[in-house]
Amino acid sequence: MSLTIKSFNKPLTHLASFHEVVRFFTPNWFAVAMGTGVLALVLAQVATPDSFVMTLARLLWAINIALFSVFTLLYLGRWLLYPQEAYKIFEHPQMSMFLGTIPMGLATIINGFISFGLPLFGSLAVDIAHQLWCIDAFLAIACGVGLPLFMFTRQSHQLSSMTGLWLLPVVAAEVAAASGWIIAPYVTDPAQQQMMVIFSMVLWAFSVPVALSLLAILLLRMALHKLPPVALSATTWLALGPIGTGSLGMFLLSQQSTLLASNPIFEPFSQVISGFGWIMGILLWGFGAWWLLLALGITGYYVKQGIPFNLGWWGYTFPLGVFTLATFKLAQLTAFPFFSILAIALLVLLSGIWALVMIKTTRGAWSGKLFFAPCLQESKPINKEPEEKLL
Repeated sequence: MSLTIKSFNKPLTHLASFHEVVRFFTPNWFAVAMGTGVLALVLAQVATPDSFVMTLARLLWAINIALFSVFTLLYLGRWLLYPQEAYKIFEHPQMSMFLGTIPMGLATIINGFISFGLPLFGSLAVDIAHQLWCIDAFLAIACGVGLPLFMFTRQSHQLSSMTGLWLLPVVAAEVAAASGWIIAPYVTDPAQQQMMVIFSMVLWAFSVPVALSLLAILLLRMALHKLPPVALSATTWLALGPIGTGSLGMFLLSQQSTLLASNPIFEPFSQVISGFGWIMGILLWGFGAWWLLLALGITGYYVKQGIPFNLGWWGYTFPLGVFTLATFKLAQLTAFPFFSILAIALLVLLSGIWALVMIKTTRGAWSGKLFFAPCLQESKPINKEPEEKLL
């Protein structure tokens, strides 16, 4: 089934038609859900149960559910109406990486069922979170293995064109691991609790070593070939995602290792696991602090050139959000005022960036300029913008 796309030669002045939206819908839109969901989770760290901040956080979580649901329907619609065109994403070296944003966007909703759903739905929220987590883990594993396989067999890559986008497929597994450690204490069956703790350790190991390997190559690439084009400036922040999530996951593991103590098989290792999580969490947090300062400096360099808006700007939000969550957890575990003050400062920065990017995204979606599928080589973008500007 094919449809004629109109208004190729001039930008739309209104929201694109439904068929245009479906045909040009790409998975990078799920980054909007990632950024919105992580802001809700960060706000919950400073909110009291009946405060305005908690109400705002719950509202953002509800909006995130709506956004993720709409994006899922649109992307399924693309596969149903334009299957041959949708399949081409696996051959595109950049857009295919965004498939990893789907399980990561879902993870923010899952975590919200624990942070916001428990007071509303009770044990039902835990059941929903647990079932969704199983789906999320499966999707994360599929992305973590399948997309690198496509990189090796179907796509064309060069070291000079490498960006932080390469991290998106493999990071999804450690995000799912953090969700597993968040849900585990609320599961009533001790055997299921222990299974989730152990399996989340596997998911963490499934992702973090690979991500750290890619980061080493990324540093080499930037030293040899300098920074990516200005339109891809937000990709320099993506490295903060696996570092921040890895740190947060280790802090959570150091807490949830007590769930293993009731099992005589795991009991001798529970204290070791707790200490390992504590040490690794701090070390990764320090690495993340270095990368955060580096990313701020690089962004300042890009700002002087002028950064054109694209959906890639959402890459500023989720990595900063997970690092902020790790900072809040570090402040809780150490009780050091410095980390609490830093976490609040990062929250303020995250809120400002999210508001700016959401406003620009809403305007771009309404005009139709952001609906463009680079993987359709035979098609032109609705507003004729270069491909790199619309990632």
